Amino acid sequence: MDSDLIARLVYLGVLLAALGGWAVVEGFRRPGATLRMVLAWGMIFLAVAAGYGLWRDIAAQNPVFQSATEAAVSVPRGADGHFHLVLQVNGQPLRFMVDTGASGVVLAAADAQALGIDRGSLAFTGRADTANGSVRTARLRLDRVELGPFRDDGLPAYVTDGAMQGSLLGMDYLNRFRIEIADDRLTLRR
Repeated sequence: MDSDLIARLVYLGVLLAALGGWAVVEGFRRPGATLRMVLAWGMIFLAVAAGYGLWRDIAAQNPVFQSATEAAVSVPRGADGHFHLVLQVNGQPLRFMVDTGASGVVLAAADAQALGIDRGSLAFTGRADTANGSVRTARLRLDRVELGPFRDDGLPAYVTDGAMQGSLLGMDYLNRFRIEIADDRLTLRR
């Protein structure tokens, strides 16, 4: 356990001890009213905890609301602070995190599988240095990539043997656009 978790547990323990002591003292004076109040506060606590858990799950999904015109694609910054785009790759919708620090387009294992790519048949001969360390990579080409009105054929991409939560849209693809970031909105134009 790290020190932050220990401090939180100690705080919760002190808080529960104080509330428990108060409930015991009040319980001797008016047991029925105290029991009703304890049950009411318990229900409120459970409702807040459930709401918080649901909100975190909804926010983690971080839906992509992208709009497209003939000349541009625009997307707001996600709740996680990043920009996410959904591209049609070989007719399959895939969600990418825009990563200007990544050189190439990198597919997560689940996305590669969704495209029908057999990882066992790939030659992991390359290497990439990531925030999580060095990983082996296999280079491939994506036949058809579409973002709104824009289409690219034969886009170079990589699959890694490292663990990734989602696919990355790196500079190999982003350099095909003029990129504008303003008012928490990313706009790509050609």
